[in-house]
Amino acid sequence: MKDTVISKAIIESFFKKLRNSLEVDVAIVGAGPSGLVASYELAKKNFRVAIFEEKNMPGGGIWGGGMMFNEVVLEKELENFLKELDISYAEYEDLLIVDSCHFASALIYRATKAGAKLFNNVSVEDIAMREERICGVVINWGPVKKLGLHVDPITIKASYVVDGTGHPANIVSLLVKRGLMEKKTEFPMDAEIAEKFVVEKTGEVFPGLLVSGMAVCEVYGGPRMGPIFGGMILSGMKIAKMISERR
Repeated sequence: MKDTVISKAIIESFFKKLRNSLEVDVAIVGAGPSGLVASYELAKKNFRVAIFEEKNMPGGGIWGGGMMFNEVVLEKELENFLKELDISYAEYEDLLIVDSCHFASALIYRATKAGAKLFNNVSVEDIAMREERICGVVINWGPVKKLGLHVDPITIKASYVVDGTGHPANIVSLLVKRGLMEKKTEFPMDAEIAEKFVVEKTGEVFPGLLVSGMAVCEVYGGPRMGPIFGGMILSGMKIAKMISERR
């Protein structure tokens, strides 16, 4: 039956991808803008990158734009980045405006085209540690976590882990829960300050763990930002640069 051939193709292809991602250079948790950009920048430099996204649709908060008006805003300095990824945009005063669906799709495509492996519907429910350094993530199916099912996870080994989970800062929260580090909470929205804050504070917060994007504001107590994504893009770039320099 052709249906069986189709099923075999899906199963064999997926498990080959998963098997080859059990040991990676970088495990990125959260396929939002900063995570996708970091994965793109790292993958094009031949780093082995796996991205784990809990939801069915990667892209984080990009898709909804501002209040479901599907447009996002970037700073003018990111014009060359948009050109590199062949993303269409328009100028608006001293800013750039981009269709959010086009933008999210382009980041997903470019990251995976560069070689990053993206696993959606997969939750990171814990971290792996050795000698007081994070050395991987513990994953399970997203629905398993949501339904509270008692199903054992599996482990991914990684030289670096990036918390790109946005406002919850889920990976950092696991360390906070165990008393291994502290975090603050986001301040009210202030896009201008937040954009600079996110980029400045992006970096390593625990041996082997880096934070990017809105997770930075949750960890350090910075103001949240709205549908402006320049800081998150630059944050992803900074993560990639920091990891690349340590190779």
